[in-house]
Amino acid sequence: MNFTPDNLYHVYNQGNDKQLIFSLVEDYFIFLRMIRKYISPHAEIIAYCLMPNHFHLLIYTDERVAETIKQGGLLIDPLTNGFRKLLSGYARIYNKVNNKTGSLFRQKTKVKNLSFDTSGSAHNLQDYYFNCLHYIHQNPLRASIVNRLEDWEFSSFKDYAGLRNGTLCNKDLANKYCSYQPETFIKTSYQIIPSSVNTF
Repeated sequence: MNFTPDNLYHVYNQGNDKQLIFSLVEDYFIFLRMIRKYISPHAEIIAYCLMPNHFHLLIYTDERVAETIKQGGLLIDPLTNGFRKLLSGYARIYNKVNNKTGSLFRQKTKVKNLSFDTSGSAHNLQDYYFNCLHYIHQNPLRASIVNRLEDWEFSSFKDYAGLRNGTLCNKDLANKYCSYQPETFIKTSYQIIPSSVNTF
C-alpha cells in the first residue's frame, strides 16, 4: 500500500480462498473497534461495509499520511502500518477463537486511488466518488443477504440514512466529495450503480 495526502481511496480485502472473516456478530464489532483504533487516527473514514467474507472502506487521506515510520527495514506511512496492524491483529483474534491457523485474508489488500481512476475532470471525479459510496453500501443487497439496505447493521448506510448516530464516518467529507444529501440519500442508494464500480 502507498497512500498520499488529499486523495480518496477504496480499500478492500476478502478472506483467503473467499473464506469467512466474520462468523459471529461480535466479530463485526471487534473489527469496527479495531478500525477505530488503527485506521481512524491516520485517515478520515467516509464509508464502510463489512460482509461475511470481505470488507470495503472509503477513506480520505490528509497530511497525516505524509509522515513515515520505520517498520523493520522499511519506511512506510502510518496508514499503511495501521492496515497491517488491523488485519494481522484481527486475524490473530479470529484464528484463536475459531481454533484456526494460517492466513485469514488475501495476501494483498486492494487499494484504488479514486482520484486517478477516471479522466480526471472534477465532474467525473465527483461522479466516481458518488458511485463508490453507494456501491459500498449496496453490497449486502447485491449479495442477497438482506432485502433492504436498512436491514444490514454492518455498514455505514444506516448512519447516512439517519437511522443511527454512528461517529465513525465523516459526513462532511461525504457531502464535499460524494454529493451526500441526507434528504435524498435513501432513494439514491436504491438506484442502479454502474457495474464499472464493481470490484468483487
